[in-house]
Amino acid sequence: MYLVVIGWMYVVLMMSVAEATNTTGSVLGAIVTFFLYGLLPVALVVYLMLTPQRRKAIKAREAAELEAQRAATTSTTASVDPDARGHAPGAAEADGIAPVRKEP
Repeated sequence: MYLVVIGWMYVVLMMSVAEATNTTGSVLGAIVTFFLYGLLPVALVVYLMLTPQRRKAIKAREAAELEAQRAATTSTTASVDPDARGHAPGAAEADGIAPVRKEP
């Protein structure tokens, strides 16, 4: 793709030089030719052709951020609340604290 862009920019540069050096041409016409036939269309085409790569990069960056967020949440949850894994708790210990209830 870049070879086509380089080739087109060369052609437009030669058109601009021909415009500037012609007896009926002008430098202002050469500048306008270079921008309207060269830079603006090439910039638009390159921008549109690179859109899929930008989307892939954005998705990869979002996935990496999400994975880092999950890892941080998992490590924080595991260190703060070790029994938050969804497993059934173990049996109660015999020397545990008795439940509080109303006096009869």
